[in-house]
Parts: sequence; C-alpha cells; structure tokens
Amino acid sequence: MVLRSCWKSRHKNGSGPAPCWIRPGLAALLWLCVTQFACGIGAVGETKNVIQKDAEFDVTYNDTVTSENQTIYAFNHTISRNKTEGVRVTVDVLSQGLESPILFVVRQKQAVLSFQVPLILRGLYQRKYPYNHVGRTLCQPPTRALSETQYFFVDVSTLSSQGTNCQLRVSRVESFTLQTDKKFSFTASPSQPQYFKYVFPDGVDTVIVKVNSDMTFPCSVMSVQDIQCPVYDLDNNVAFLGMYQTMTKKGAITVQRKDFPSNSFYVVVVVKTEDEACGGPLRFYPLRPDELIDAGNRSKSIDVVVSPAINSEVYVMGMLFCLGIFLSFYLLTLLVACIENRRIKKREVFQIPADMSPAETGKIPGSQYEYGSFADNGSTLSSEAITDSATSTDNNYGYMERSLDSVGRSRQESLSSVEEDDYDTLDDIDSDKNIVRTKKFLCVSDLARKDKRVLSKKYQIYFWNIATIAVFYALPVIQLVITYQTVVNVTGNQDICFYNFLCAHPLGALSAFNNILSNLGYVMLGLLFLLIVLKRDIVHNRALVRNDLNALECGIPKHFGLFYAMGTALMMEGLLSACYHVCPNYTNFQFDTSFMYMIAGLCMLKLYQKRHPDINASAYTAYACLAGVIFFSVLGVVFGKGNTVFWIIFSVIHILATLLLSTQLYYMGRWRLDSGVLRRMVYIIYTDSIRQCSGPMYIDRMVLLVMGNIVNWSLAAYGLIERPNDFASYLLAIAICNLLLYFAFYIIMKLRSGERIKCLPLVCILFTAVVWGFALYFFFQGLSTWQKTPAESREHNRDCILLSFFDDHDIWHFLSSIAMFGSFLVLLTMDDDLDTVQRDKIFVF
Repeated sequence: MVLRSCWKSRHKNGSGPAPCWIRPGLAALLWLCVTQFACGIGAVGETKNVIQKDAEFDVTYNDTVTSENQTIYAFNHTISRNKTEGVRVTVDVLSQGLESPILFVVRQKQAVLSFQVPLILRGLYQRKYPYNHVGRTLCQPPTRALSETQYFFVDVSTLSSQGTNCQLRVSRVESFTLQTDKKFSFTASPSQPQYFKYVFPDGVDTVIVKVNSDMTFPCSVMSVQDIQCPVYDLDNNVAFLGMYQTMTKKGAITVQRKDFPSNSFYVVVVVKTEDEACGGPLRFYPLRPDELIDAGNRSKSIDVVVSPAINSEVYVMGMLFCLGIFLSFYLLTLLVACIENRRIKKREVFQIPADMSPAETGKIPGSQYEYGSFADNGSTLSSEAITDSATSTDNNYGYMERSLDSVGRSRQESLSSVEEDDYDTLDDIDSDKNIVRTKKFLCVSDLARKDKRVLSKKYQIYFWNIATIAVFYALPVIQLVITYQTVVNVTGNQDICFYNFLCAHPLGALSAFNNILSNLGYVMLGLLFLLIVLKRDIVHNRALVRNDLNALECGIPKHFGLFYAMGTALMMEGLLSACYHVCPNYTNFQFDTSFMYMIAGLCMLKLYQKRHPDINASAYTAYACLAGVIFFSVLGVVFGKGNTVFWIIFSVIHILATLLLSTQLYYMGRWRLDSGVLRRMVYIIYTDSIRQCSGPMYIDRMVLLVMGNIVNWSLAAYGLIERPNDFASYLLAIAICNLLLYFAFYIIMKLRSGERIKCLPLVCILFTAVVWGFALYFFFQGLSTWQKTPAESREHNRDCILLSFFDDHDIWHFLSSIAMFGSFLVLLTMDDDLDTVQRDKIFVF
C-alpha cells in the first residue's frame, strides 16, 4: 500500500480510533508519519512516498533510497520464555561519495535502535572514521508469556536527493545464549559489535567471563551489562552501563548473581576505532578537521568462555590456610622458647658462682673460650695462652686490657668533649670523644660510654615516631582506597585497578579479596616479632635490676627501640600493602613501598647501632632522611618517566649523598662540613698519600665504603642510562642492595674477628636465604604492571596456582613476610654469642 502524504494520512485517520482491520504495521506507519512531521523532517506540502514491505529472515534486500521515498521492512518472529534467540541486522551501503548518510531505524515492542550508514565513529582529537558495513544485534526484551509473536520494523530513509543503493539482511543468531564452560568464537569490528546472553545456572552464584584473542590489535573492550534495552555496544557508549575493561589478548570479569536481578546478563565485545587505549600507536593527525580517515581492516577474532568461579568452601579453605601458616610460627616460637628455657635451667646447675674471680676459673671472661661462648664445643685453653693471644698487637688490633671496674668508671664520665688545657691524665684524654673515636682500633666499650637510660629513651623515640607516622599515614590511605573501590563499583570501569583478573576473588565490596588476605602474614609475624622483642626486653631489664654483670658490661649493648620500630614497620607494611591491593595502580603504589623503605633503613640503622650505640643517628634525623627518600619516590613516579633532567638531578644527589654518608661513617662523625672541607681533603691526600705514601688508617671501614660507593655509583649510572619506568622499585632496589652489602660485610667481619654464629641465628640465616630466593622467584612472575596500559597489563594475568584461591603474587606475600620475619630474627640473635664477652674485647667494624 502506498501513502501519498504523511500529512493527508494523519488527517484521514485522526478523526477517530483506528478500525479493527488496520494491521499493526499500518499503525506503526501512521505513528512514524506523525513523528516525522513533528520533528520537521518533512515540510508541509512536500510529497514523500512511504513503502512498506513484508520481509523475511535470512534474505538480502537491495534497495535504492532517495529523499523522495522511504522504505519500511516489516518482520515478525516468535519468541518463548524458555529460549532466547538473537536477531542481527546487517547493512551495507554500495554507493560512494554520499551527500547524506542513510538512516536506519529499528522499532521493536519495547526498544528503538537507530544508526546511520556510513557509520562515523570518532577517535582522539575528533578523528572521524567512516564504516560502510554495519552489523547490529537487536535487544531482546524478556517476555512473560510462554510463547509470543513480536513484530519489528526497519525504516530506511535519507535526505540525499541522489539515489543511494544499500543492502539489508536480518538473520537469527542461533548461538545467542552462551553455555557454561563452552568456548564460543566470533568476529567483531568497530561497526559490527557483538553481544551474547548468559543465564546463571542453578547453584552457581559467581562466574568469571574470560575473553581471549590471538591478536594483540585492534584494541577492544569487553563489557558485562544487565538485560535491558538499549544495549550499549558502540565504542562511544559502551562505558555507559555495567562493568567494562579494555583488552588486547586477554580479558576477564568476575560476575556475581547478586548484581543482576534477572539472573542473567549480556557479554558485550566492542572493537575500538583506535589502539591508543591499549598502548598501540596513534594515527597521524588529519590536515583538515572534517577529513574522514580510512580505518582499514579492524576485524578481530575472539573467543569467550564463561566458567563458574570458586564457591564459599574455597574462600573458607583459603582463609584457614592463611591463618594456619602464620599461627604455626607462633607455636614454633613457643616451642623454641620452652626448649631454650629448659637448656638455660640445666646450664645454671653447672654455672660458675658469680663471686669467683676470673683467675680462679682459669678462663678469661669474655674470651672466645669462656663458658658462655665456646663451652658448648668443649674447647678449653690455658689462661696464659689466651692472655698471650689477647695482648698480641698483631692479632688483637690494639685491644685494651681493662678491668670491669675501669669499664664501669668510664660509663660515668662526661659525655661532652674537654678542652685541650684540661688534658691532665690519661683517663681524661680517653674520655674525650674526639680522641676515642679517632683511635685506629676501636672496641664496643669505646662507643658505649653514654648512660644507658639516655640511650634507651633516645632509641624508644624510634618506636613512638613510627607509631605516630603510621596513624597519620594509614588513615587517609584507608579513606582513599575505599573511595577508589567505590568508584570502581559505581562506574564499572575496571581499567582503574590493575588486578590479576584471572585470579581476583571478590568478597563484599572488595574486588580482589585474596590479594588482601595474603598480606595477613606481615601483620601477624610483625606482631610475633614484637612479642619476642618484648620478652627479651623484660628478661634484660630483670637482669639489670639484679645487677647481672653480663647484662651490665658484657655483650652488645641492648637497646630494643629500633627492634620495636622494625616490628611496627612490618605490621604497617602488611596493612598498607593490603590497602594498595584494594585497587592497585600507579597513583597509590607508594602505599606499598613507603614502609619498605623504612624497613630497609631501620635494618641498616640497627646493624650500625650494634657496635656504634653512642653515635647512631637520632630518630628525627633518620625519619627525615626516609621522608626525603619517599619524596623522591613520588617525584620519580610522577615526573621520572623518560625525563632526562630529573634523572640527572637524582643521580647527582644520589652520588653526593653517598659521598657524604661515606665520610660520616669513615670518620665516625668527627668531621665538619664547611667552607674549608675541600682544603682539608686536599691536604690529607697530599700529606698521607703523596708525601708519606701511607694507606688509610681504618682499612676495614675503607673496604666497606669503597664497595658501597662502587655499588651506588653503578646504580646511579644504570638509572641515568636506562631510566627505568618503575622508579619506586628502582629506589627500593638501591636500599636493598646497600642493606645486603652492609649485612654481608658485618657477617664477614664478625667471623674474621674470631666471633662465631650460634646455632639459632645460623638456622635463621640459612632458612631466610632460601625463603628469599623462592619469594623473589614469585615476585618476578609479574602478573600485572601499572607501567603499561590496563589492557597490556592483563596480558600478564594468570590463573590461581594454590588452592584455586591464591596466585603467584599472593605466594610472594606469604614468602616475603616469612623472609622479613626471619631477617629480623637474624638481626636480633646474630650477636648472642657475645652476651658473656666484655665489651672491650668486641671489635667495632
């Protein structure tokens, strides 16, 4: 039937209700005429032919459309409540150089879909890409009836006065509903997006949608949307609804039944017009603003699989496993403590009475053959031989033989330097720190002269300062990551966070609960270390109360403030790492690394404090330096990527800081940084190296500092040449390399000095080294990286490898927390062999 004019048809049928014999297609046609008139598409008095055709599925219709005529294709199909059948409309324009595009409007019972051909999709900077071949899937609204026949109409029109040839084909999508654990393959392009329906099976509350492709580019987007019309399946609107993420070769989204009331959802795959979002190259900028750019072939072959995710039993098993591992360390610590107490009680039976003199025992207290040191091996030696060895200047590096009384008196001497006129006796000279600290050979008693109560308060400040820092740092961090997670949940943009999406198990509002749970080890083992330190602190204080000679004047001076700070830092590392893994990305990576810097710095300070208790840095100085490190970390993350100027400035500061610290350590702080420092350096080099040809006075210290400068200068050169993108990890590598270097030097010098490592710290060293090796293996697996785009990061995603709940990075969390705990135990126990050795018999290195 042909209608001559929409205006005439409107008035002819507007006087009363439509007769019962009018078909639904005619009613729809009348509605279209009214709409066109109201919108001003046709002018009053303009003649426009509207042709309606009954059409069938899987038939290609060729048509010529002008501004003078409009064609309506009427389709009908039967839908059922138990079966969803997709319908796809494919359009191809055969004419070139069109004045105006062809407009296609698909009218359904509850939805309207419209698009133009050529389809113009925009990229960055308003680039325009035309597509002459367009394919769209129609939204299928649910039906309540068991079976229902629905009509839909495809209207074809244009404003071009020239005839435009086009093809139309409507076909059924037989595999529109995805099956569980069955791979489905299809092809998509920017103008031909695809989406499919998935229905949750009974007993399954969570599924994971995995989309894979053998092609890196073109860049694409996968989306999960609720069953409602319209479906947003174009590059410019796919982010309007549901959850979505960009992808190259891999993509995965975990979907929970509770988020979809209809117990079903659409899986939408859209190919983007440009690859910049996936890290691909950006096309040239067009010379003319309205120039159309040929996008070329951007078809992509894609596979999709929907699999059930883990159930609640796996969640419970993962949590019990995590708790069980770290609670076993509590049980093991309790067992070792019981064994140690029993061994001490047995030894007290055979212990020499305190009122006996060293001469009566035939042994020198504090020597390596005294009962508290080598008695376990049954080694004995005459007092004469030991005395000869101890007094030999070739073997003892100038150690002074002083009685316990003289050591006790030196602890009461003034802490300030005396003037040159006050040098009356040898004791006065020895009490001056400029004289003592510049001696060629030092022992611990020379650097343990300050009052113990003063030093204890000084080092307790480390703990209170880090506790204060933790509170002020953690609260805004927690608030920020909660906001991040809320934004992800509300917007559905899963490109904000860099998860391992193939092993990201949600719980409540959290998207990756397993990555958060695995940080529990840092907190639990940090607390356990604090309890161990507290127990040692209590035992030591009790020994001081009863005036135990070994506690007062033997062994490495016991100051536990730094140990408390280390345990607190380990706990905070667990908390902040968990916060980082709520939504890992480059803007909050410093949450995960800040306390790593602190742990490395505190460990180096503790190593230095062991033999330099009087001259170790104060808490204020130490934390100020660590704050500077974190400041540079943030600058490097924000401005360091490819910025040559930044790397030059940082490398210069790194080298200067290394030189200043080397000078401070070499001269034990007895030097001045002023305008005359260069003149004094030249004078020393001239007099000591040129005129006298003498070597360095402190050979051991010089060896350490030369090695340290080589390592740091090499790291600075590497950073300046390579300019790594992950500046935070590069900075952490510098701290760890220096810590390992100092620790190795300490162990070597300890053994070289005739000291030994007892069984417990030796076991801790070996165990920790092995665990660190495995931990680093899992760390370098690299399951995600915020140095790349989110789509490129997902190429590194892998499935869970432990209990179907934990991935490689979770195992890194487990092993690294255990390794850090073991490292702390090594620092705590490695000098236990010196607990009965006089401090004037202990080397300083």
